[in-house]
Amino acid sequence: MKSFIANFGNENWAWPNCLKRSAIAVMDDMRVHPFWQRGDHEGYVAEAMRVLKNTKGQRPDRGTATSWYNVTTLLMETSGDLWIHSDRTRLWWTISAGEAPLSEIRDDPDPAHGLAKIVVYYKPCQPWSCKDRMGRELFWSAIHPKAKGFLTNMGTFQSVLGDNALYAEALINGDDLSDWHLRRDWQAKEERSGKGAVKTFSPEQIAAKVEADRMMQTAQRMAQTAWDTTLQSGQISQVVQKDKMFRFFSKSELAEYTLELMAKQRRICALTGLTMILDDEQGDLERRFSLDRIDSSGHYERGNLQVVCKFANRWKCASDNGEFKRLISLISRQE
Repeated sequence: MKSFIANFGNENWAWPNCLKRSAIAVMDDMRVHPFWQRGDHEGYVAEAMRVLKNTKGQRPDRGTATSWYNVTTLLMETSGDLWIHSDRTRLWWTISAGEAPLSEIRDDPDPAHGLAKIVVYYKPCQPWSCKDRMGRELFWSAIHPKAKGFLTNMGTFQSVLGDNALYAEALINGDDLSDWHLRRDWQAKEERSGKGAVKTFSPEQIAAKVEADRMMQTAQRMAQTAWDTTLQSGQISQVVQKDKMFRFFSKSELAEYTLELMAKQRRICALTGLTMILDDEQGDLERRFSLDRIDSSGHYERGNLQVVCKFANRWKCASDNGEFKRLISLISRQE
């Protein structure tokens, strides 16, 4: 099995499609591709040097033109090989399949010089995964600094050879990596970078991280709503608006404070006692988190905020907090 690091077009424009289609992709300019189809290496190189340009707008040298010719051949021939891609958030991997690639001709989304037609080949592969074979997430931030050096590639495809290939396979397999991380040169790289070695996460840690990310997204949405509401306060309107001030240094500070409230209340609405749902959860949308000012005549500031169900915030409007809770309790007792 061979190992490769791959990008998919300038700025990786084809990566979302590769992820969706379970494929590896390569592109070739239609002005030179007929030479590749005929197996005319010299003709391809000569024509590429004459009519094409690289991403810097320069004519390619012979070595670059040859590499463009070779990557298409490599894609056609790969089967059972390890392919790795980093989106700078996670490390993704797949194994190439033996089927012939599918092709399509389209406009180049990022031509180096003028409009151009390109052929895109999509080589089938196993579904891309961002977890090792043990089921642990491959977060890019957790990759050892030295490994990041050979697990990224500025070009199209790059072979990973020798000891680096063994490391890549061990990483994907979820094997113990200490034989590498304890080496003097690896430790030196780690010390210079100020970052630690590759980390692994238990299913419980992964679930906690995902939950924290989802809660932060909900908190950020509430902070943005509070900011927008404050901007509208005092504007001329046929509706009487409550005067409100934003007494946080930034929306980020409010989002962090809102997150603290969410954790403190344990998803329980401060007005109704109902369990609330995050933005991306299925369920009654009226039970989504909403940021409420306890004293409606007060401002968006620490000590005057609570998280409540969306409908409760709307019903409360400018009502006194204690009185509204009393009325809600009457309904609860009646039920």
